[in-house]
Amino acid sequence: MGTLWVVLIAILALIAGVALGFFIARKYMMNYLKKNPPINEQMLRTMMMQMGQKPSQKKIKQMMRSMNNQMDK
Repeated sequence: MGTLWVVLIAILALIAGVALGFFIARKYMMNYLKKNPPINEQMLRTMMMQMGQKPSQKKIKQMMRSMNNQMDK
């Protein structure tokens, strides 16, 4: 009977540890991506020029704002 409790507690502790680790890692990555966005204005400008578009500053700001809004959701 005592061995059953030890195994049950070990399994519950493992499940709790995995869940807690997942949420901590998720929070860390969200903060990292918010501080270091994967695409900046210069990259966006280069990408648009490669696609054959002449990027205006207004359009770049609009696209950056749209991407930031998507990340906040």
